[in-house]
Amino acid sequence: MLLVKFIVLLLLGFVIISLFSGLYFLVKDKGQSNRTVNALSVRIGLSILAIVVVMIAGATGVIELNPSPLSTRNNVPTTVDENSGAEAEPPVIGGGRRPIGATE
Repeated sequence: MLLVKFIVLLLLGFVIISLFSGLYFLVKDKGQSNRTVNALSVRIGLSILAIVVVMIAGATGVIELNPSPLSTRNNVPTTVDENSGAEAEPPVIGGGRRPIGATE
């Protein structure tokens, strides 16, 4: 897991280096060469590679992904109120709209 994080951070570092080298070539060459385009193409390729590494690591279980908030909304367990013994309403997750006329 630590190796995957290190690889992703390394790739993102190379993305930033490529971005600034593209800026340097843009200013220095004044549009007379293809070095800016090449540097930015390398940046795009490294970004895609970083995304693919994260997707593969998440699919294989090497890194643990956060659950979707939409999938946990319906799976909230009901709790029992300790004082009355009745089921308490599950906590509201998110800020959905209330029906017209609803009061709290």
